[in-house]
Amino acid sequence: MKRLLTLIAGCTLSAATLAQPTFESPSPTAGSGTSETANQMADKAMYKEISYANAGKPGPALVVIPGEVKSNNASFTQKFGPNNIADYAELELGKANFKILERSDMGPLLNEFQLAYTMGDPQAARKILQKGKFKTTKWVVKFDVLKAEQVAQADSGFDGRAVGALIGIFGGGRGGAAGNVVAGSVQTGESTGVWIIGMRYKIIDANTTEQVATGYAEEKMELGAKSTSVLGVSSGASGGLTLDSLVQRLVQKTVWEIDSKHK
Repeated sequence: MKRLLTLIAGCTLSAATLAQPTFESPSPTAGSGTSETANQMADKAMYKEISYANAGKPGPALVVIPGEVKSNNASFTQKFGPNNIADYAELELGKANFKILERSDMGPLLNEFQLAYTMGDPQAARKILQKGKFKTTKWVVKFDVLKAEQVAQADSGFDGRAVGALIGIFGGGRGGAAGNVVAGSVQTGESTGVWIIGMRYKIIDANTTEQVATGYAEEKMELGAKSTSVLGVSSGASGGLTLDSLVQRLVQKTVWEIDSKHK
């Protein structure tokens, strides 16, 4: 019996040791109403793994080369470059069971390799493919952002000062004065902006530099804020999906298509 209890305790300890670590927030507002609201919004923006339909089937060896960001939006181009998107793509393609040749392993050949496929030069590409790890490469994949723009903006609000003034004029007496104060203190505001970001992928034959397949996906990013103030008591919230999260979700959508249709 003692041996059994020891075994159970050991298994429990082992399970606890292997459990994923969790961390507490050092924020002074942790556990408050505002904290709960903010965390609920943040949870919806966190990274979520997706199931790739053919993940059980090994994909061909490939290299992800940095694509292009063709948007003229300064907010997007300052934050994102082709390498950011290629990093996300390597992560998701690896989860979809494609064999990835890491760009960091390519060393000084990376620029030469990228130029060969960007220019569609099969002769230069074949020379590179004869070297080391490149011999097993079947595909070259690139992801381009073709669109990143704010397409809609909507605002609404209420200012109670005008209503309070009318109550003061027609209400009369103490009740009217009190109503004037309350109504005049009410202020609400709400604002929402929507972006559309579009991503294209290209699969290129590593030996011929010819295009094997292409596809395109779009996603909306909504950013919002609202506030309310009554008798000096105010509340507000703002948030939405970040550019990082939206780009990663677009990569997931396009990799899902590559895995489903082209593996």
